[in-house]
Amino acid sequence: MRFVTAEDIDKFVSPRDLVEALRDGFAQGCEAPLRSHFNMERSNEDDATFLIMPAWQKDGAAGVKIAAVVPGNSARNLPAVSGTYVLLDAVTGQPSAVLDGTKLTTRRTAAASALAADYLARKDATDMVMVGSGAMAPQLIKAHASVRPIKNVTIWNRNADKATKLAAEIAELGFNASGTDDLETACKSADLISCATLSTEPLVRGDWLRDGTHVDLVGAFKPTMRESDDAVMAKSRIYVDSFEGASAEGGDVVQAIKSGAIAKSDIIGDLFGLTRGEVKGRKTDGECTVFKSVGHSLEDFFAAVAVVKAVEK
Repeated sequence: MRFVTAEDIDKFVSPRDLVEALRDGFAQGCEAPLRSHFNMERSNEDDATFLIMPAWQKDGAAGVKIAAVVPGNSARNLPAVSGTYVLLDAVTGQPSAVLDGTKLTTRRTAAASALAADYLARKDATDMVMVGSGAMAPQLIKAHASVRPIKNVTIWNRNADKATKLAAEIAELGFNASGTDDLETACKSADLISCATLSTEPLVRGDWLRDGTHVDLVGAFKPTMRESDDAVMAKSRIYVDSFEGASAEGGDVVQAIKSGAIAKSDIIGDLFGLTRGEVKGRKTDGECTVFKSVGHSLEDFFAAVAVVKAVEK
């Protein structure tokens, strides 16, 4: 059995490699039941969430991710999401590889957002705002830059020092990066806004979006969480990673439907439809678009398969 470390994942698979692996994965499809998640009560901090996410292909490999989302890890300088991925042999069903699930999750999540942006963001998008500065943030920046000519990156976090620190790291990769404490001003000049937080209140507002902005909503994986207000959803063409997952768990979508700001029918398409050419992405440079993801076990599965193949070459 092969053990694949976080360092292996970064070494052998580029951001664009994973975007293309997920493009193929969503086009092919696989068996992927809606994930199981359980609330884990915590004393003196926000509750954690335990996740189990299986996926498999007929006559093919199978895999499962076991993960935990622990909001309190921010104060410990640890990633909010941690986990392990186990890949099973296509013939025997025995474990063939164990992968660092924490790194796999951040990389495949960023790849899914970039895959959506390849259909939804303007081709000339250069200015990006990153809302949040946790483990997801650098992966999202690099993934979006693999499909769009991102040059300028402005980072916002409730803790301004964390935003400034990440901006310095991103600048070393060749971006014109800076931290800000003025999210409104940053959003008003953005081509692409990516949010990766554990917020339960709207951070990005619809009246901050200029024509042509693409909004990528990665956090809010539970109905009680939210990163955008109703106005963002109402003024944008809405896409999701999967209809089933986002309409049941994506707080930005669930709450906007509940308030009456949008109808479920306003969700135009998902990554299955986009990759198969069944729905159209961006139609004009002037329209605003939203991509809401909650995570899908297909993403982990195809990312894991791609990583193991790359490592074994």
